Amino acid sequence: MSPCFFCRRGQPVLIGGTMGTYSYVLTGTQQGMEKTYGTTCNGAGRALSRAKSRRNLDYTEVLSALEEKGISIRVASPKLFMKEVAHASYKKITNVVDACHLAGISRKAIKLRLIAVIKG
Repeated sequence: MSPCFFCRRGQPVLIGGTMGTYSYVLTGTQQGMEKTYGTTCNGAGRALSRAKSRRNLDYTEVLSALEEKGISIRVASPKLFMKEVAHASYKKITNVVDACHLAGISRKAIKLRLIAVIKG
């Protein structure tokens, strides 16, 4: 694709959500270039530290909740799973993406639904 394609539509940016939530594709904006040098969020951001996630969240409850949503889980270690990817460990991705969109630094383009998690 030519650079002009992205000039007209904005550079696509993948924003990963958390287990059980959505991920997004955003596009850059001219306002984002001027205010943030073309940067935007890169994910939800942590709401709980890794240590608090391990202490406060129950591995089996998190797995059961995801399986009820039809999300397939394969994980090498429960400890790694809880501290790195458990949904409750992170801020709400929709709030983060909406803030970037409303601030004008990036524009929501596509919402992606989670179907599987692989963590090793």
